[in-house]
Amino acid sequence: MFDWNKGFVLDFDKATGLSAAAGSTKRPLSRMRGMYSDTAAEAEMIKNNDPLVYEFYELGAPDDAGDVAAGTSIVYPGKVGEEYFMTKGHFHTILETAEIYYTLSGTGYMLTENTQGDWRAHKLEAGKMVYVPKGYAHRSVNTGDTPLVTFFAFRGDAGHDYGTIEDKGFRKLIVCRGGVPELIDNPKWK
Repeated sequence: MFDWNKGFVLDFDKATGLSAAAGSTKRPLSRMRGMYSDTAAEAEMIKNNDPLVYEFYELGAPDDAGDVAAGTSIVYPGKVGEEYFMTKGHFHTILETAEIYYTLSGTGYMLTENTQGDWRAHKLEAGKMVYVPKGYAHRSVNTGDTPLVTFFAFRGDAGHDYGTIEDKGFRKLIVCRGGVPELIDNPKWK
């Protein structure tokens, strides 16, 4: 809601951390088709129960140049084959956009990479912030047993480019090997 004296005022539910103004987007596995390396396991899971992989809530701020967009992302625990549940990942339409992620709860990694081949895997844990530099695609991966909940913020007019990641994927994957996360090359990366 907009208050002329205070600007945008968002009331947050203390239990969920969400604003009443938050717009929700849910991504079951069927809306992530082709994002995982093990396509047979992916197809079987979609056929059997099509689990919710992640959801995000945009907090209702303006999306104009000079404004700040913000929201909350929740990646649920689970795996497709040996690959942990993750977000689709995206570049921003305006590549000169940086983004911050602050971990509220859970554990995992933020994969980042740019078009020149530089990549990183940043640890996500409660109370830690990850800065995603401008020009980098980014994806959250939940390697824990509880939901991975992050708060994010970026320039309001940045937009999202999911298509590049849907087409090419990320260079690296995080899989479960011997009960622990392991970073490997993506065999499907183009």
